[in-house]
Amino acid sequence: MVESTNPVSIDELEELVELLGSIRGRHTELVTVLIPSGHNINTVVDQLEAEKSTAKNIKSTATRKNVIEALEKITRQLRLLGRTPKNGVAIYAGNVSQVEGQEDMQMWTIEPPEELTTRLYRCDQVFVLDPLQEMLEVKELYGLLVIDRKEATIGLLEGKKIKILQKLQSGVPGKIRAGGQSAARYSRVIEGKAKDFFKKVAEAMKENFFDMKNLKGIIIGGPMPTKDDFLKEGNMVTALKDKVIGMKDLGYADEHGIDLLVESSGDILKEQEITYEKELLEKFFNMLGKEKEKTAYGVEPVKKALEVAAVDTLLLSKKFKKDDIKDFIKKAEETGAKIEHVSVDTEEGMQFWNLSGLGAMLRYAL
Repeated sequence: MVESTNPVSIDELEELVELLGSIRGRHTELVTVLIPSGHNINTVVDQLEAEKSTAKNIKSTATRKNVIEALEKITRQLRLLGRTPKNGVAIYAGNVSQVEGQEDMQMWTIEPPEELTTRLYRCDQVFVLDPLQEMLEVKELYGLLVIDRKEATIGLLEGKKIKILQKLQSGVPGKIRAGGQSAARYSRVIEGKAKDFFKKVAEAMKENFFDMKNLKGIIIGGPMPTKDDFLKEGNMVTALKDKVIGMKDLGYADEHGIDLLVESSGDILKEQEITYEKELLEKFFNMLGKEKEKTAYGVEPVKKALEVAAVDTLLLSKKFKKDDIKDFIKKAEETGAKIEHVSVDTEEGMQFWNLSGLGAMLRYAL
């Protein structure tokens, strides 16, 4: 039998993470099982059956009973699922009663909204939630391209996760004897094929990134002449060309090259984040001085603006605890307001925190 699941929404995941994070076991009897996307569910069932045998050695009778019961509930659920859901699955089970000697055995089965990449079995006094919490973090998207004359790989940096989107081969021959052709003519043929490849890559970049919301920038890597030639001759659409925020010299144009590009671009990404934040807050402070009626700051004014759907952009300091601002975030999402989280790493960010740490740029004057 195969039981189908559907991925939970971000809002549902946030509520589940808050609930599961509040639970503390009286002993190490809360079981976490994380199965990544694409992993064989039967191997996990076999592992948990082996863990049941190990759990029989637990000295405390009550703890031993609770751990074994949690493992049995999880293995039954995995057998019902039959196969790992598309995005993987996280299962949490255990005795959540806070009264010694009483039992309240509960289980939660979650298919996350994004692909789970962590495989884990853990028996502890708390549930392991880090991989799910990462999915709730605000993510910035950066397009990635590594290119040489033989191949190109297009990727995406989503928060801390790297995704490979597309690979392309050029068909441009390497150093081969020209035979009866003159060296000059052969060179022209090679250059023509290279330009055709650049155009093909530029078109693929458009397909992948042109309509992508929240794309903050594009970083390109490759050998020194090739990546520069691509930018000049690839006919990349202006909207994407304007988003190129950095170039890195690399010797690889495959998946490894994408990894190296991200590793070497920490300076670009950090500067980009700081620059964006400075410009955002400068705009807010300017509006506060010149168009005060189209801004709001502080709990009650911002709350009022959200209630009448007047907020265009909600600004939240990262110094706030998530619980303190979740109602503001929920209301902003319901009314289609853009949400920006502001650090205190810059002078402007600290100034904003001192102002209240909560502000809004409005769609119309209030």
